Amino acid sequence: MSATQNIIIYTDGGARGNPGPAGAGIVAYNDEKKIFELKKYLGDNRTNNWAEYEALILALTEAKKKGLGGKELEIRMDSELIVRQMTNEYQVKEETLWPQYMKAHNLLVAHFPNVKFVHVRREENKEADKLVNEAIDTMLQVTD
Repeated sequence: MSATQNIIIYTDGGARGNPGPAGAGIVAYNDEKKIFELKKYLGDNRTNNWAEYEALILALTEAKKKGLGGKELEIRMDSELIVRQMTNEYQVKEETLWPQYMKAHNLLVAHFPNVKFVHVRREENKEADKLVNEAIDTMLQVTD
């Protein structure tokens, strides 16, 4: 008998100044073992919500590359708005978020039919948040 693997992905996105310089951070675990982490600078004039979506899109894209398509995933984010939009509790009203929502939705439909979204408090998402700040800090140091 094979045990069910619990794949949990933490994602976070943020923008300093909102809008401002933005970054994404992702940390994925298979049970207790870290299977990947990712940080990326997202540009100079992004909003927090856009960055949160981009972090989700990057997480799903990386999960697909790692061969996790079709597996059950639990995605934990501290953005209640994005979690509720992805679970269809809230509509996407901000037009700049609509393309982001559709990219994430299409990745889910095509590769991840069994995804559970969980809203977590910011304190429970520290690792992904740290990666967001590292991504922004690294880029800002380069441009100073």
